[in-house]
Amino acid sequence: MLNLSQNGCSVWVASSSKLALTPTAVALGKFDGVHLGHQRVIQPVLQQAWREVQGQASCVSVSSSQSEAQNFREDEENLQELSPLNPTTPAPQQENSLASTHEHTYSTVVTFHPHPQEFFSGQPRTLLTPLDEKVEQLRSLGIEQLVLLPFDKELSALSPEDFVEKILVQQLRCQRLSVGQDFCFGKQRTGTARDLQLLAAKYDIPVTIVPLQTYTGSDNPPADSSCVNIALTQEPPISTSRIRQTLENGDITSANLLLGRPYTLFGVVIQGQQLGRTIGFPTANLQLPKDKFLPRQGVYAVRGSILNATPNATAPIPYLGVMNIGNRPTVNGTEPSVEVHLFDWSGDLYGKKLAVQLVKFLRPEQKFSSLEALKTQIQLDCAIAREVLSSQ
Repeated sequence: MLNLSQNGCSVWVASSSKLALTPTAVALGKFDGVHLGHQRVIQPVLQQAWREVQGQASCVSVSSSQSEAQNFREDEENLQELSPLNPTTPAPQQENSLASTHEHTYSTVVTFHPHPQEFFSGQPRTLLTPLDEKVEQLRSLGIEQLVLLPFDKELSALSPEDFVEKILVQQLRCQRLSVGQDFCFGKQRTGTARDLQLLAAKYDIPVTIVPLQTYTGSDNPPADSSCVNIALTQEPPISTSRIRQTLENGDITSANLLLGRPYTLFGVVIQGQQLGRTIGFPTANLQLPKDKFLPRQGVYAVRGSILNATPNATAPIPYLGVMNIGNRPTVNGTEPSVEVHLFDWSGDLYGKKLAVQLVKFLRPEQKFSSLEALKTQIQLDCAIAREVLSSQ
């Protein structure tokens, strides 16, 4: 059992269903990205939690504001540095019996680790939201617990019937379920959302099947998931694969709309070659999680925040800037790097954690004939980025 805390609020992260806090109200799926469609699947679990607490104080962030949990408001400016996962923190003891009327039902997201595609392909898979980032997004929505089902040969061989009985009923003591319309489970993905509904009914567990969602709003990112409509038009539904494709194309505006928040890179500043400093544009070289999905290589207009090391500090100040993702061909670079230049900031960033929100793709990476030519282009990039960022 792992405990990730922030501002006195916690999300329990269980490495298997046997270690979960029970009984549970479960949103079930992969949830990579925690995008607007995922948030709709999570909503019924949060609604049950709100009915249960009825305004009482709770340790988790669901108690901070009922309207926030119901509307799924994202407040990226209040992001603070996540506390490290603490494997020594014990979980409160729970008896594995039928839920009584006075037991608290934990709002829980159940997902798979590693990603099923990684297990079947044998190849590492990058993610829109690596574990720490996923936990923070779930915490901001009001979820109390994340259960990581080890996706291995044994789990992949479970029949739909055994998955429901052994995992959901016996181990998680599930009281309510929510899944997306396209959810599949069990051996060879033979179980559908409708099958889950029928199987769970045998144990008196209600299942909410959430229709596929699409975003058909304005050009401004929605503040809550009520801007999302059921996908009854030709507009493709919101999905992780669709967001990955838009990021690969450099279409940051669309990706941010589908996510409901800016796509963000979290990384620790490490020492680089310091070439930017020599031409008047010092950059922070970011070390990202190895499994973080990177968008198209090139130059971006960004907002960067230096995350606070202490949980009770004020919200980090966002700085405007430009970011380059690529191999730096002008200086004969061979390995991909992520470098950020923050406007109007000076100081030592080594060892600090940055959150960099992508706002707009400016241009592809290119090789210049000299450092002077590179400097001229960076000056132009900065001017364009300032104009873009000041208009948003």
